Amino acid sequence: MALTAEIKREMYWTMLLARRLDERAWVLHRQGKIAFHISGIGHEAAQVGAAYALRRGEDWVTPYYRDLALMVALGYTPTEFILSLMGKAGEPNSGARQMPSHWSLRRANAVSHSAPVATQCVHAAGIGLAIKLRGDDRVVFTTLGEGSTSQGEWYEAVNWAAVHQLPVIFMVQNNQYAISVPSAKQMAVPSAADKACGLGLRGLSVDGSNVLEVYNVMSEAVERARSGGGPTLIEARVNRITPHSSDDDDRSYRSREEVEEGKRNDAILISRQVLEKEGVLNAKLVEEMETKAKEMVDAAVAAAEAAPYPDVSEAAYPVYVEEVRRG
Repeated sequence: MALTAEIKREMYWTMLLARRLDERAWVLHRQGKIAFHISGIGHEAAQVGAAYALRRGEDWVTPYYRDLALMVALGYTPTEFILSLMGKAGEPNSGARQMPSHWSLRRANAVSHSAPVATQCVHAAGIGLAIKLRGDDRVVFTTLGEGSTSQGEWYEAVNWAAVHQLPVIFMVQNNQYAISVPSAKQMAVPSAADKACGLGLRGLSVDGSNVLEVYNVMSEAVERARSGGGPTLIEARVNRITPHSSDDDDRSYRSREEVEEGKRNDAILISRQVLEKEGVLNAKLVEEMETKAKEMVDAAVAAAEAAPYPDVSEAAYPVYVEEVRRG
């Protein structure tokens, strides 16, 4: 599908809103208002470019913890995000039972995932099998970091999808670090896409800082999956500009020069330059978007701070069955 100028501006807006939400989360953590944050800063173009290639709300998504921009593109609201950070009533991921950034959004077909990495890939393969058995034309999109490609669950999921030609797209967001371990120390190939060769599916690598390049590669993979052509492994090369999480100090294993280089290749900056070159964006439009994003983030924080915490009586519901009906 050819992208209109309006859709391209919307893609940039989605990236920008996710970035400003992510940045505010760090501020809230430093203020002692939230206990934990794990960031997707630098990953926005990969996630938004992929989301716009899907039939959002129809196709299935099994995300991973850095996917704030993906979730915003799927309709996750700023208020819902801040509610989840603060563990307040009304957040959609788990009713404030799960830690932040463990996404679930029923209205978007985004399936809840577990803390152990790569388990969402197994869920995706299972959903893909169900789609194939039903004769549906929907696809499944699942995401992970490059460190997760060393996990057994990932190999099982990709192998299953390849053997049965399932409509699953695996996107590895390669930010070069699995927590503190550089990619060269956890995989012997230069690209996660190279792992596709031995597993029997197509593997592609794309600049994850260019939202339009990601969209184009993802669109081809979606069309292939939707038409019965089987799964695809996409590596989106991105920069992790922040520490692994709010509990991590990356100064112990990354030079500041490396981090600064990542900032010069930031997804927001690169995608803005691409869209400005196309005449889709200009300084005035970006300024208007910045103002709108700040207002929305401010309103979301105010709403979340005013929201109540869940009642203690809800802690175990619906974890345990409260009533068994017979007959």
